[in-house]
Amino acid sequence: MFYSFQPEMLPAFMPDTLGFPCTDVGDGWLIFDLPEADMGCQADRCGQQPTSGTQPTSGTQSISFYCDDLANTVGALRSRGVEFTDAISDRDYGLVIHFEMPGDFQVELFQPRYEKN
Repeated sequence: MFYSFQPEMLPAFMPDTLGFPCTDVGDGWLIFDLPEADMGCQADRCGQQPTSGTQPTSGTQSISFYCDDLANTVGALRSRGVEFTDAISDRDYGLVIHFEMPGDFQVELFQPRYEKN
């Protein structure tokens, strides 16, 4: 669930800019049909020194989208007006970059290094 202080912009951003298919179930309530999801758990790292970047505190969550080719996906999204807040970086689990969502929050986009089952 995404909450935004820009409710007029976020619903359009997801299908129009990111290209996510959705169904309007009434009153502008959009349900997105995303084909696949992964959930990561790093309980052993919470509260410890991060190996790279910043480390979230216990009880927080993070939303990430992944793709097969980060460089091409970043190029396509930039051409649609997506603003990235950093450069592509190499992390243990893959290549990572962050972008702005309407409502002044960031989402991670990454190309996983691990093999999916």
